[in-house]
Amino acid sequence: MIKENATQRVERIKKEKSGLDVLADIKRYATTKEAINPEDIDRFKWYGLYTQNKNSQDEFDESLYFMLRVKLEKGAMSVEQMRAISDISDNYAKQTATFTTRQDIQFHNVSVENLPTIFEKLQNVGLSTVFAAGDVPRNVVTCPVSGIEHDEIIDVNHIVSSINDYFRGNNELANLPRKYKVGVSGCSKHCIGHEIQDLSFSAVNFEDGIFFDVSVGGGLASNKQIAIHLGYVKEENILKVVDAVSYIYKNYGLRENRKKARLGHLVNEWSAEKFKGLLETKIEFKLENKNVQNYTPYSKREHFGVHKSKKDGYSYIGCAINGGKIGAKGLAVLADSLEKYQATTIKVTNTQNFVILDVPNNNVDFLVRELQIQKIDTSPSSFKARTISCTGIEFCKFAIVETKDQAMKLVQYLEKRFPNFNETISISINGCPNSCAHPHVVDIGLLAIKFKDEDSNTIAGFELILGGNLEGEKSSFGEKTKLKIKPSQVNEVVEKIILSYQNSSIKVFNQFVKEKITDEKFITNLLES
Repeated sequence: MIKENATQRVERIKKEKSGLDVLADIKRYATTKEAINPEDIDRFKWYGLYTQNKNSQDEFDESLYFMLRVKLEKGAMSVEQMRAISDISDNYAKQTATFTTRQDIQFHNVSVENLPTIFEKLQNVGLSTVFAAGDVPRNVVTCPVSGIEHDEIIDVNHIVSSINDYFRGNNELANLPRKYKVGVSGCSKHCIGHEIQDLSFSAVNFEDGIFFDVSVGGGLASNKQIAIHLGYVKEENILKVVDAVSYIYKNYGLRENRKKARLGHLVNEWSAEKFKGLLETKIEFKLENKNVQNYTPYSKREHFGVHKSKKDGYSYIGCAINGGKIGAKGLAVLADSLEKYQATTIKVTNTQNFVILDVPNNNVDFLVRELQIQKIDTSPSSFKARTISCTGIEFCKFAIVETKDQAMKLVQYLEKRFPNFNETISISINGCPNSCAHPHVVDIGLLAIKFKDEDSNTIAGFELILGGNLEGEKSSFGEKTKLKIKPSQVNEVVEKIILSYQNSSIKVFNQFVKEKITDEKFITNLLES
């Protein structure tokens, strides 16, 4: 019998039984408590489930725990849904709940026997985990203040709804080569990060009307590249393009190697011209050729603070928390505060933060003060605003270092050291060689790595990456400096970078760190006492 490789195994598993068909097995495992077939564990992803490491378990606890991701369409969560999520977190996930960079929320320490109850509780409030993971269309990212922001180019809520309706549990898209990420934005600050989406639509206001920039093939990790601009479409043709690109990816994606199976790899294999040609054949019209849009720099893509809504008499409040960690108690208290001051909904951002919608104007100041007591910042520091972190070694089976607490301590350290710093700096702390926290598109990226210390012991720490930025065609990925940092050295290294910037003549932080990537003396001095 020929031994199959990892890619062949996954493709076989998907062909033999759709991930969508594993729900009955989940219920059976929950009832019988029989050992779970490893191949079904792979299919569990289609319902938002991943196995996690045992780092947070008691020594004698041999239970199999899962991370469970819940899709928040448009990033939205009502007060009722927040209470349901809080209840699930408290009773079935050891109080864990974390916002993600794809506008989802995820639990940890979930046992299979509790999944039917959890799924029922989610369904009762209109939430689902279907297609939250696996080789499927993931949550469609969009601007959290679409429809209420005065400066937006266009409200895209109805467009996102139509794409969600097309994707939701779609059997035709239940077996894609790999994950598939789509974004839609009418935001004037371009907050969705269209440059790293598989497929994105970004509104541009031209003299002859609003068109959407169609970009394909963006991504991080093994598919690290900036999305390629193909042309423009009108709003009414967006769903046709989504359908056609999804079809092309499903049928022509490079399934022979999972490291080469993302949409961007197909575009590269064919060329953008060939991909665009087939796309236009499928949609039966040509994409418009217009000037390429200028985009907002990554570090300025935010919606923090209090802003008047388009809805008369109401405001929205952009809030920052540490690394997306909200937990059962945090959600419950936040829901109480929203209800107390007559707000209805929050929307999660792709930087692990959130926006509170529909706050009556006369209640804004009271709610802001209450949020501050809860350590939720509506005017976050230059460091807290744009620091993101992945799950880390606490739960992730791929991680080799702790990330969430490391990020929180770094932010607190920088806030004390630079209380008057007013230029937002983007920072990412990533616990493994993958790119869940987007370390290659920020000013300062810390990517987990193992290396030898001064005593020749192998330790886990970080490699310093500098100079990443998303800004349309001006985008650039950060570059590795080869500087290897112990976790205990992180705060001081970042401090030295900022001090050097303040003492330089350069006025833009991202420009400064870009220029220092190849400055060996500068890099070496970062670790000197």
